[in-house]
Amino acid sequence: MKREARSRGRSRTTGSALPIGKVPVDLLRRLLPRFAKTQDPRVVVGAGIGLDAAAIRIGGTALVAKTDPITFVSDEIGIYALLINANDLATMGATPKWFLATVLLPARSTTTSSVNRLFAQLHTICRRLHVSLCGGHSEITDAVTRPIVVGCLLGECVPSKIVTAAGARVGDAVLLTKGLAIEAVSILARERADQIRQRHGARFLARCRRYLTEPGLTVLKEAQVAMATGGVHAMHDPTEGGLSSALYEMAEAAGVGLKIDANAIRILPEAAQLCTDFGLNPLGAIASGSLLISADQACERRIVARLRKARIPVSRIGTVVPKRNGVTLIEDGSARPFPRFAVDEVARFFKQSRAR
Repeated sequence: MKREARSRGRSRTTGSALPIGKVPVDLLRRLLPRFAKTQDPRVVVGAGIGLDAAAIRIGGTALVAKTDPITFVSDEIGIYALLINANDLATMGATPKWFLATVLLPARSTTTSSVNRLFAQLHTICRRLHVSLCGGHSEITDAVTRPIVVGCLLGECVPSKIVTAAGARVGDAVLLTKGLAIEAVSILARERADQIRQRHGARFLARCRRYLTEPGLTVLKEAQVAMATGGVHAMHDPTEGGLSSALYEMAEAAGVGLKIDANAIRILPEAAQLCTDFGLNPLGAIASGSLLISADQACERRIVARLRKARIPVSRIGTVVPKRNGVTLIEDGSARPFPRFAVDEVARFFKQSRAR
């Protein structure tokens, strides 16, 4: 279960403030078995580290449900809200159908036109993905200083076709679509537009802003192509914490290790430039728009061929190995633990910028 809410509370066990970002995995590892157990046998997929959404059997189908907030951006937040939630349904093999949104808007800065713009964004992206906007809640409140949209997306899947990150098997090929770090570029282009324009010009900034749609934050198409090809054992959506968090979450969910080739990881040109400019490591920067796939090696070439035929770049970045081998990065012929990040690199940058 991925958590993207920003925690500003204090730990009852240590009394120290938790860092901004996902709730620490070691804390979730203790909490979920105690507080997220279910007695309902219809729950096919429940709460767990690295599991993208819940799945509930209803008759002959499975209802797949996901909720995620958008907290990094305010510009085009309605589009982000649906795409980010849709990705987590896609990684489980589900088709998104119904969307609900809780919209929290800041007092004193919210206008009629800004509300109209947000709802228009939701309407446009729902139509594009053939999703019905069917409810939610909206309010203007002193509790937030910028718009927050918490999305809840429901979809359907044949129960036998459900895929989770826990399905990765030793010997699988590990594939990554598109490249890193699409969402980080899109966010920085909106939140640091003036700085980027001054350094690289308006045309470069425009390319970065288009990352929202090209290469795009959605992984729905590549997930559907991969699933239709066959041989897919697991998929995962690298969001907050980037590729690093996604790899460690998949490894924990499946009880495996991962051997990753540093030279095979594609970092998109604008991402490489902005990460250099702002001092970010692209391996730990929020990365929605890329899809992590664990697939039978016998099907690897066919999956890669069909993704490329669909004009979706993809490369093999590693192999699933036994758990005892851990999650390692192979670079210059030597192996080391894959870098871990206590806080997403973009979130760290914003926090440091506010502190200055």
